[in-house]
Amino acid sequence: MSMFLDTAKIQVKAGKGGDGMVAFRREKYVPNGGPWGGDGGRGGDVIFVVDEGLRTLMDFRYNRHFKAQSGEKGMTKGMHGRGAEDLIVRVPQGTTVRDAETGKVITDLIEHGQRFVVAHGGRGGRGNIRFATPKNPAPEISENGEPGQERELLLELKVLADVGLVGFPSVGKSTLLSVITSAKPKIGAYHFTTIVPNLGMVRTQSGESFAVADLPGLIEGASQGVGLGTQFLRHIERTRVILHVIDMSASEGRDPYEDYLAINKELESYNLRLMERPQIIVANKMDMPDSAENLKEFKKKLAANYDEFEDLPQIFPISSLTKQGLATLLDATAELLDKTPEFLLYEESDMEDEAYYGFDEEAPAFEISRDDDATWVLSGDKLEKLFTMTNFDRDESIMKFSRQLRGMGVDEALRARGAKDGDLVRIGKFEFEFVD
Repeated sequence: MSMFLDTAKIQVKAGKGGDGMVAFRREKYVPNGGPWGGDGGRGGDVIFVVDEGLRTLMDFRYNRHFKAQSGEKGMTKGMHGRGAEDLIVRVPQGTTVRDAETGKVITDLIEHGQRFVVAHGGRGGRGNIRFATPKNPAPEISENGEPGQERELLLELKVLADVGLVGFPSVGKSTLLSVITSAKPKIGAYHFTTIVPNLGMVRTQSGESFAVADLPGLIEGASQGVGLGTQFLRHIERTRVILHVIDMSASEGRDPYEDYLAINKELESYNLRLMERPQIIVANKMDMPDSAENLKEFKKKLAANYDEFEDLPQIFPISSLTKQGLATLLDATAELLDKTPEFLLYEESDMEDEAYYGFDEEAPAFEISRDDDATWVLSGDKLEKLFTMTNFDRDESIMKFSRQLRGMGVDEALRARGAKDGDLVRIGKFEFEFVD
């Protein structure tokens, strides 16, 4: 049995920037050589690239962590460290990328070769050559590299097809697909024969072509996860036209019209926008006894539930086994596709705001809290980033960091909160004494 993995949760981490270097120029005939430490190289990005050769997310089942390389450290003679190569992660067409924490859609990857940076690498730290001033011509200051972006992502694969076949199990969807395309889905005389989406290309007699997806059968409660549940419903979101296949022979003992209502109810419960897609009703198994009579009854019930001003869905009686009515059905489907635009999968509220990798000017630069052991704890993206990029092996760098904290108003804020001389202050795992 082939396995089909259509969701995966992964972690990505971009490369850290290389550390800047502290070095001095010492050459025989060059007096007062000065600083000569170069900058670190840029960390590698993590980039998703669409590969049309991939069909599933199976690769992400066994490899869930993706980490790009860090940039090289700065070197002497003012030379920059080498930037790291980007990490390319190949994904199949139709992959939606969400932020696992917020649930927001980051990007929808549908075109072959499409690229998207999901995690940006950190910039390299500056070497001491960057900090030389007339007042301090020989600085012993350098920066550590900026940490790379790290995030947890949820990948969802939604099959790319123009037309989706929906219906209860064993109504003949797989047989229909095998007849109208060269696809060879597994077909059996039992429910849920199809457990993975099958794709095939159709070419009509008039030369039109389109992709059809035979999707696992629905049952009542699928929108709440019953049966194959949302494993199926996820894949119909990209389709533009729905072929609603109904067993008009009622061979399973169910009423065809009740089947029709039940499937539409599941589509609506899962996503109201699925009902915007035009439907063609495919009355299958018309070669069976009682099918003609059942079709007449079906049309009566359908007409009774539509106003006279509403357009009734098209109904095409067919038999997949005898190939009766297939050409007419396919021509009508191609014609409807020509008139049907693409549907937006996501509202603006579903999408993540345009990525911004600097600091939010409106966000506070730091926050102060108190730990159980009475230690003052400083946190905040801007402050923590400054801390991470400070080289604590150099006294001048530590003094520069303390000046930056003072400039951000940390000293005044601690004093206002009641901090006294000698109190412990913690940033991450680093502790120091507060000096009033």
